[in-house]
Formats: sequence, structure tokens, C-alpha cells
Amino acid sequence: MLGPTVVGGGVLVALVLVLWLFKRVRGGSADEQQSRKRHREAQKRDPPVDIGDIETVAIREFTDHHTGERQAVTKVEGFVIFVEDVPDSCEPTDTIRAKVLSFNRGHTSATATYLETV
Repeated sequence: MLGPTVVGGGVLVALVLVLWLFKRVRGGSADEQQSRKRHREAQKRDPPVDIGDIETVAIREFTDHHTGERQAVTKVEGFVIFVEDVPDSCEPTDTIRAKVLSFNRGHTSATATYLETV
């Protein structure tokens, strides 16, 4: 005969599994759903910048590119621009000028190079 602790533990594991499955079937958390929605919307619109444009943007955060290079994450009208070659002295909230170099395959983000801190 199983004790109450073993039975209770089994019920808890089953409950966690059911909740996890429900979340996966439902489509993830509210943040995940919102992120997918914004991505789909971005795929349907033209980028608000063109290659060669020089933009004045605020650094939101830094990310590491798959090459290991540190990039600043910025936005223009909600459109993400990853800025390369940003000096180590720059921090989030700093305003910089950057030149747009290219778009990703789906034109949902762009890559730019750092020009100066404003």
C-alpha cells in the first residue's frame, strides 16, 4: 500500500504535466503569443528604414551575435535594428547614430554600423 506522501507527490507531478501540456496546446504564455503576433505583423509591413539611411536611435539593450560580437539593440517605429561596432563605453539608453547596412531575410530587422554617440 502506498503512503499519502507518495500519492500526493504523484498527483502533483500529474497536475504539473497537465498544466504544461495545456500551456503548449494553448500557444504559450501571453508574452510568447504577443511576440509571435508582432513578428507576423512585422513580416507584413515594409521596413521604416532603407539601406544607407543614417538613424539616430536609443540603445535598448545589448546582445551577443552568433559570431560572439556584442551588438546594440535599437528600434525605429518598433522595427529592430542591430548595431555593430558600438564602443564598450556605450550603455543602454545612450543615443547613437548608425548607418543601416542590410536587412535580414524576411526584412523584419536590420543590421547597422555605429557612427557616433549623440
